[in-house]
Amino acid sequence: MKPLTGREKHDAKMVGAERRRGRGARSNHTGRFESQVREDFDDGWEGLGELEAFKTDVRVEPARSIITTNDSPDIGFDQSINPYRGCEHGCIYCYARPSHCYLGHSAGLDFETKLYAKTNAAELLTRELANPRYQPKLIALGTNTDPYQPIEREHRITRSILEVLARARHPVGLVTKSALVVRDLDILAPMAKLGLVKVALSVTTLDRGIARKMEPRATTPAKRLGAIRALSEAGVPTTVMVAPIVPGLNDSEIESILEAAHEAGARQAGYVMLRLPLEIKTLFREWLASEFPDRARRVISLVQSLHGGRDYEAEFGLRQRGRGPFAQHVAARFRLALKRLGMNERNYELRTDLFQRPQLPGSQLSLF
Repeated sequence: MKPLTGREKHDAKMVGAERRRGRGARSNHTGRFESQVREDFDDGWEGLGELEAFKTDVRVEPARSIITTNDSPDIGFDQSINPYRGCEHGCIYCYARPSHCYLGHSAGLDFETKLYAKTNAAELLTRELANPRYQPKLIALGTNTDPYQPIEREHRITRSILEVLARARHPVGLVTKSALVVRDLDILAPMAKLGLVKVALSVTTLDRGIARKMEPRATTPAKRLGAIRALSEAGVPTTVMVAPIVPGLNDSEIESILEAAHEAGARQAGYVMLRLPLEIKTLFREWLASEFPDRARRVISLVQSLHGGRDYEAEFGLRQRGRGPFAQHVAARFRLALKRLGMNERNYELRTDLFQRPQLPGSQLSLF
């Protein structure tokens, strides 16, 4: 029997289209921390044909703490909450995918199908805010996985967190690509009147076909723009994130996305370049070869031009924007579009002086 070539071995690891229908990743390679590698293979008796399709499996995960802190100079917050691990949206570019390997899962299809719900999030948050040593400052929701991914409709963990923050009059920033955020306008609108909330909607492309391939279970671009409009009309400060910009694929849409979001009511905007750390570089290449074979070489070449010939640079200040001529060109286009549209002219600082520390059952009330 003729030995398999490297390309054939790689193709053998790809998951069949029917088993991964509606998912972003093409494979489910073993996580980098696992001591053994697991592969499905055809034994000659059509064994692969008996494998079930990848279905969403939500597992309850009682968390021990809920507010996560960071000291990254690249982002505008230093504490965040993630109600879920993994994300059913299945965005092929998601920078959170490698974090699933810490759970013993793959960054590929496992990330989209083996999900964890922190069902005690609201209870923990109440306790952490009630701590006398806690000092109020912006909490960001949606920094790792989307707080409004499809399973939020049933589990409502994000909503329960917002209810705690609203009662405590605590500032919060939301990042999502789901129109489900509009469901919680009854909480967000009153918080906005007090200067306690802002929302960022990610719009990667206006092309529904590209969006379906790149973000298979996320809200359509048109509905995201509709969410921006609904939030803005309700008085909620709204930002559009052109993220990620994939060179050679959606960078031509920068101005049109900003124009559409501005027309819908967004007055703030930002962008992030595609990042390919760890497992994402393989997953993205597999997806690109499958969906855009004619553009694959150019896309990867442009991405590497942003990072000195490498797939990715982890250095602060470079990882989200890149460097070199193409990065400078994108930055200039973005800056000119913002100036023309009058966006980013106001900085929405949220208030912390209204904070009311929660009182736990059985705790002693303050005298003041």
